Amino acid sequence: MSDMTVRRKKRPKNLDLTTIKLPLPGVLSIIHRITGAWLFLLLPVFLWLFEKSLASPESFAYVKGLGDHFIVRLILLGFIWFYIQHFLAGLRYMLIDLHKGVELEAARFSTKVVFAASTVMMVVIGAFIL
Repeated sequence: MSDMTVRRKKRPKNLDLTTIKLPLPGVLSIIHRITGAWLFLLLPVFLWLFEKSLASPESFAYVKGLGDHFIVRLILLGFIWFYIQHFLAGLRYMLIDLHKGVELEAARFSTKVVFAASTVMMVVIGAFIL
């Protein structure tokens, strides 16, 4: 048994996240996970605000007053971008699950389309919110 030693190849390990260079689809994957986590974690806050806005005319005025602040509108705009980005990336991943756009060039192109479309949609929606 001792004659059968297993030789393991020493592989370099880079655990410094600041020096790792991910390809664009990898960046989209991480952003998709982050936006999904934030949308999930903030769902109770949005449900509470929705419930409060339906409770009475006074509570509706309170919630509407919150929305009049510029900072709150910026935060809302950020979370709308989270939703748009997560939705479009989810559509991209659904197409990949259907074996559409799996090739390297198609994957890179679809990633660029997701980033461009979410940015354009955010600018359009932002014009109405701000």
